[in-house]
Amino acid sequence: MDLSQEILQLIGNPEDEKLEYKAVLPPARSIGQMISAFANSQGGIIILGVSEFHGQITVNGLSEDFNANSVTHKAIDLLVPKPIVNYQYVVYNSKKVYAIKVEKSDLPVLIEGKEYIRQGERIIQKNSSDVISRLSPVPIVNQSTQKLNDLKENSTSAKTKFIEHYQSVLNIISDLGNLLYPISPSTPTTNQEGKILIRILFSSCADNFETYLSELLYEIYLANPSTLKSNQQVSIKEVLDCADMQEFVIYWSKKKLSKLQRGSVKGFISDNSQINDLNVIDNIQQDDIEKILQIRHLYAHRNGIVDEKFLQFYTGQYNVNDEHQLSISELLNHFLYLIETVDRLDKSAIQKFQLVTLN
Repeated sequence: MDLSQEILQLIGNPEDEKLEYKAVLPPARSIGQMISAFANSQGGIIILGVSEFHGQITVNGLSEDFNANSVTHKAIDLLVPKPIVNYQYVVYNSKKVYAIKVEKSDLPVLIEGKEYIRQGERIIQKNSSDVISRLSPVPIVNQSTQKLNDLKENSTSAKTKFIEHYQSVLNIISDLGNLLYPISPSTPTTNQEGKILIRILFSSCADNFETYLSELLYEIYLANPSTLKSNQQVSIKEVLDCADMQEFVIYWSKKKLSKLQRGSVKGFISDNSQINDLNVIDNIQQDDIEKILQIRHLYAHRNGIVDEKFLQFYTGQYNVNDEHQLSISELLNHFLYLIETVDRLDKSAIQKFQLVTLN
């Protein structure tokens, strides 16, 4: 089915419930969510390589450094059941754009168990209230919940996944107060199971911050392939072990985290111009994040027992072999710090690299 004529006639029309423009190539998960939304509504068309800002339509074309067909295939593979979708490159005024036409489905089309719908020009998750954190009697938990809800709109796919993970952590904290804060949220628990659970939850939040950075780099690489080009060497094995270019980009963005996983936030930022050039995390904030990741390392690898490396970051505050403990209030203060950092990074990256948002 040739979409060329239909697409050439559509370009220039404003976005509506059946038409979506995106300036760049989104990750497969984002495309899958868009396809799900159109299939569960009236059907529609997604055109990549075109942007609309305050009613002004701009056709810049889509970079051919990455194969949009491959990413679209991966997106469709995420959907259950698979709707009827047609897709192809179309030439418009000597520039290549990419069109995805989605037919209305008789059955709900889900991605990762979630159903999306089209509401005017917006894509929303149906019954999204199911994922909102539950109300807690603890003020700082509710503050964190409200912060997540406030920051969820106009986010990259990476940030949306980050927030959903943190919402799940908040639900655990709300439900298990007898283990995590039996005396008060500002007092560390004396319950042994509670201590273990706090270490697990804290490590999970820190790990998810690293996952966000990896996935943000992936979205930047997809949207702007030129940012991937450098003089850094890779082995032939690294390339051949990946099934296609998209898989290599995912691998490479994760590999970039190696310094961060060793606790070197400054090393990670200096090595990744895509993050460094956003000018979002200054030296003081880098130190703060590094200290948070050192707590994660202590919890994940030392069961919270202080070692000499940890003392380099917390001089004079602990002794070797002390048991490090966090109250829920302290944990959530770190939690909020990472959330606010992610929010600043996300907004800056969206603006600089024209990344795709779904809300």
